[in-house]
Amino acid sequence: MTGNELNREILRLAVPSILANITVPIVGLVDTAIAGHLAPEGAFSAASYIGAISLGSMLLTLLYWCFSFLRTATGGLTAQAYGRADWDGAGLMLARGLVLAALAAAAMLALQWPFARGGILLAGGSPEVETLAQRYFLLRIWAAPATLALMVFRGWFVGMQDAVSSMWTDLIVNGVNIGASLLLAFGAGRFAGLGFDGIALGTVLAQYAGLAWCLLVVRRKYAARTLARLDRARLRRSLSRRERGDFMRLNTDYFIRSLCFTGIYIGYNLIAATFGDLLLACSSSLMQLLMLFSYFTDGFAYAGEALTGRFVGAGDRPLLRRSVRAVFVWSMAIAVGFMGLYSLIGVPILRLLSSDAAVVAECRHFLPWLLVMPPLGCAAFTWDGIFMGATVSRPIRNTMFWAMVAFLGVWFLGALVLSPTGRGALNLLLAAYFAHLLIRTVGLSLDYPKYILIFA
Repeated sequence: MTGNELNREILRLAVPSILANITVPIVGLVDTAIAGHLAPEGAFSAASYIGAISLGSMLLTLLYWCFSFLRTATGGLTAQAYGRADWDGAGLMLARGLVLAALAAAAMLALQWPFARGGILLAGGSPEVETLAQRYFLLRIWAAPATLALMVFRGWFVGMQDAVSSMWTDLIVNGVNIGASLLLAFGAGRFAGLGFDGIALGTVLAQYAGLAWCLLVVRRKYAARTLARLDRARLRRSLSRRERGDFMRLNTDYFIRSLCFTGIYIGYNLIAATFGDLLLACSSSLMQLLMLFSYFTDGFAYAGEALTGRFVGAGDRPLLRRSVRAVFVWSMAIAVGFMGLYSLIGVPILRLLSSDAAVVAECRHFLPWLLVMPPLGCAAFTWDGIFMGATVSRPIRNTMFWAMVAFLGVWFLGALVLSPTGRGALNLLLAAYFAHLLIRTVGLSLDYPKYILIFA
């Protein structure tokens, strides 16, 4: 494979993922817009609807993040099976992942009431927001079987080097979500609409539409090659303690990683909430800008995962080395591009996020952070993808744990020693977030020769 061919392969895998990622915030904006235009109902105002969707969505996102290992473990193992041309093994990875997703979804449905109540009480809010958020959560949780299965399918498609099917899955889910939420909330013709509940039910319908699409793709495109010889007896053997060892080890390590990542996210938001409304709005805007470039770098992380797994499975050491270097070149190009973007038009972008002049003015004091975080963020997520493709989970787990320790340590030690207030407090919080990215990047960079180069 020539250099140009390798770059084309990276773009073939990365660009569809980037396009799909870009649609994600659109769904959130549409849901918020729908809620903001609903007619008041008793004590429930538009502000109550928006706050409830924000709170309910946050709780569901945190819950699903804990199960993101379903995608990562399935993706890496499938990519290696693809590299070995082990089609039966690839089909087995899909079936095993779906069984685990079904078990996890059953547990979520069984525990939905205590989780919803506990999460909402912990997060807090007005009585109206809490009531609506619980209603929203308890409707949307019924999408759990489809949502967790979609994680498995997305990982499996990436492992099969099929980023286009993964992209179409996201586009269908997001498109149906927007259309169904509008229809179910506002109605059409003789259908009067369901109001607030329609927003949640639109999301549920979208998840099952995405699942139906994935099943159709697998049946038409892959079933004859990967599932023809898969029977119940073989699937049962693959779930036995002896054969499921590596799969469960990966899932356990990735689950711990997800918990640590969730802890950092929750910690950032809880700490920022103590700064007052202006700095809280500022910290949220800065985080949105940090997430913006992650939509792009995630695409190259997925490409790194797919190609690393493929070349590890094929035992192609030269291509493994070259693919790692090439993916990093593209990832760093994204970082440099966003550094330039933030330095040149950072303030106009902030004005798009907020019409409040005070928030924009305050955010300008923290723009330098956006110039130093993209390289570390791109490197950290790219390393994650490469290690996931190689199914080397222990370093990912350990570095994320120490990254969480660094985040909490920098914040609490800094707060103890410096007792910062106002802008100083937000600068310290951003320094803690920077420290977590630094630990992830440095840790996995040091682990690369020991854990990845042994394949190469």
